[in-house]
Amino acid sequence: MANITMNAKDAISAKLAECYVTIENRRFLLMQAKDFEAKFEKTKKEINILGQTGAGNKSTGWKGTGKMTIYKNTSIFDEIMERYKNTGEDVYFETQITNEDPTSAAGICTMVFIGCNIDGGVLAAFDVDGDFLEQEINFTFEDFSNPTKFLQLAGMQ
Repeated sequence: MANITMNAKDAISAKLAECYVTIENRRFLLMQAKDFEAKFEKTKKEINILGQTGAGNKSTGWKGTGKMTIYKNTSIFDEIMERYKNTGEDVYFETQITNEDPTSAAGICTMVFIGCNIDGGVLAAFDVDGDFLEQEINFTFEDFSNPTKFLQLAGMQ
């Protein structure tokens, strides 16, 4: 049996990414983004089954949540929160993340998160012991797509 392992060069650099946010037909390169994470969580119901001591689980849906941290040098997210405060109008947006490390044979992966909606966020801050102003943004999303997928690495077949 052959010992096949991943090549170190095929690990994707976490720093080589792009993040775009589209808010009401205005697309922004969110170059101030520091980190981003979107999670898919299935919702399940526990099912008791006759003749079995353990319960089963049945998927009933899903929810999408995410968070990102940005350097606080843009007001685009503050404007969304202020608009909701002033008008009650909730603003939904789209976020596109592309990971591409030219060294890796895995290629490019793009994920698009649709119907993003801010949970809240820091409007102002300072820290006399800190280095830079940052803003953490928590959000939910209602849909996603994966238009560009990583390639299958050699040896995975």
